[in-house]
Amino acid sequence: MANYTESIEKLIESLVKLPGIGRRSAERIVNHILGASNQESKDLSESITRVKENVRFCSICNNLSEEEICRICSDIRRHKDVVCIVEKTSDVAAIEKAGTYHGVYHVLLGSISPLEGKGPGDLKIDGLMNRIKQNNIKEIIIATDADTEGETTAIYLTKLIKPTGVSLSRIGLGLPVGSNLEYADSTTLSKSLEARRAL
Repeated sequence: MANYTESIEKLIESLVKLPGIGRRSAERIVNHILGASNQESKDLSESITRVKENVRFCSICNNLSEEEICRICSDIRRHKDVVCIVEKTSDVAAIEKAGTYHGVYHVLLGSISPLEGKGPGDLKIDGLMNRIKQNNIKEIIIATDADTEGETTAIYLTKLIKPTGVSLSRIGLGLPVGSNLEYADSTTLSKSLEARRAL
């Protein structure tokens, strides 16, 4: 292991905790930071602080927002009667990149995972059911991941939503079994939404 100073080692250890960042990547990032100007380093630090201080979850759909209501929920051009249920805020970004979906979202902020001790009570399902009861929602699209947890969550949601009489569908072809929505390309996501099947 290289003989780094205490502050460099601490920064490397902090970076390694980030998803997808290994030790070597962390070392490269630190070397880049060390070679950057003081202003660039300050801008990076301030950007991280601003995100932590200003970003919250939308009070309607749980998407990321700097206001009480996110841009998608407050956009009058969106179809408020079509709700796409996703697991993570990164799934919203992935579907939005495809550019073909014009409804709104509901972010569960997780999935049912008995192995991790996560049940329905750990997800943002109550807010979804309130939206279905209070708003004139015509269609719900379940777009959870194609892995075991995503399928388990989809089955649970289907049993819960079916009795409300709202039209219910699941995203269709194109997503390999066991895959995560956020890693799918725009074309695949677009086709999956088009090929959604009734539940």
